Amino acid sequence: MTRSAILILAASLAGCGVPRIPGITPYKMEVQQGNFVSQDMVAQLKAGMSKDQVRSTLGTPLLIDIFHGERWDYVYSRELPSGAREQRKLVVFFEDGKLVRVDGDVVPAGAGR
Repeated sequence: MTRSAILILAASLAGCGVPRIPGITPYKMEVQQGNFVSQDMVAQLKAGMSKDQVRSTLGTPLLIDIFHGERWDYVYSRELPSGAREQRKLVVFFEDGKLVRVDGDVVPAGAGR
């Protein structure tokens, strides 16, 4: 092989992996996606609230299905730098544009399932 071919091969193989230096770890950032909904936010929801009131309390839902317009899905996921993952889902149900039921991982404190 020619010298230039060896250099090209070495350069292409060097890009395949990140060398590990003992004691030094690469920075990994926390990745959040979706709508974060806290228990305090859910506690503010009351039966009979309009869709606009729910939207102002929880924010715009991540999913509004055109076939199920009376159901809003709030989905949240977070990946920590350690690799641990957290996922939450909250579903809000309406009848005639009024809040009737809330279901999912986040429920108001003291509420039974």
